[in-house]
Amino acid sequence: MASQPAGDNSRLKRRRWSESVFKVILLASVILVSLILSIILVSILWKSLPALKLSMILKTPGTGYYLGKSGGILNAIVGSIEIAFGATFLALVIALPLVIYLNTYLKRRSFLAEVIRLSLDVLWGIPSIVYGVFGFLLMLMFHLRASLLAGMITIALVELPILSRAMDETIRLVPAELKEASYSLGATRWTTATRIVLRQALPGLITSVLIALGRGLGDGASVLFTAGYTDRLTTSLLQPVATLPLAIFFQLSSPFPEVQQRAFASAAILTLLILAISLLTRFFGRKLSRHKIR
Repeated sequence: MASQPAGDNSRLKRRRWSESVFKVILLASVILVSLILSIILVSILWKSLPALKLSMILKTPGTGYYLGKSGGILNAIVGSIEIAFGATFLALVIALPLVIYLNTYLKRRSFLAEVIRLSLDVLWGIPSIVYGVFGFLLMLMFHLRASLLAGMITIALVELPILSRAMDETIRLVPAELKEASYSLGATRWTTATRIVLRQALPGLITSVLIALGRGLGDGASVLFTAGYTDRLTTSLLQPVATLPLAIFFQLSSPFPEVQQRAFASAAILTLLILAISLLTRFFGRKLSRHKIR
């Protein structure tokens, strides 16, 4: 039986060595990311324990709250949820028709489709503080005040490219054979898009919406100039609204240790909200995948 040439053995050893090195790098990356996440979560939760009480979640700031007296951040929790859900709805109203048009009525590699996708990528890369400044300029132009509505619109602009590109990539993964089968049965483009494509891409679309919602919930720079801040619960779209990121900023800027502990408690609450959204993303992704056309 002929033995393998020495060159083949050396190449095989090099491949095995490189594969082992690659596995070690991958494992180290996983451990590093998990370690960083664990350190962030543990440090925030540890520093938030003295102030993390039920009353902080159920009460609004009282008189002297930022001087260390009693109160809570219910106003910021409710305000963040209002802005995030409102902004995500506004972004979805624009993003969903846009991606349907991109993937149904335009050719995949057409010039217009590439321009739209490039524009969305550029918008995605713009820092959120720039959107905040843009919203502030619009407020000055139309003589508007900082309000819940202004914050929603600004966050919707931040979420729009994220939501559009995520949904676009999801819809592009739908097999072309499904569309062709639908067209061969006489279905229109609109019927194919709404009854076949969206159904097939539904898990990914829900995931995209929840990712955008999480971004809107945690964004603070874009609402710094547009949403304002208040210690009360907002009851109108034209009133200022408090958000958790700004509540964290104002509390952490206080010289009182008690108030700084509340900042860490606010950060813990915000982290838990985003973690809940991440878990919902995975849940809906697995739950709705069974409705795909196999």
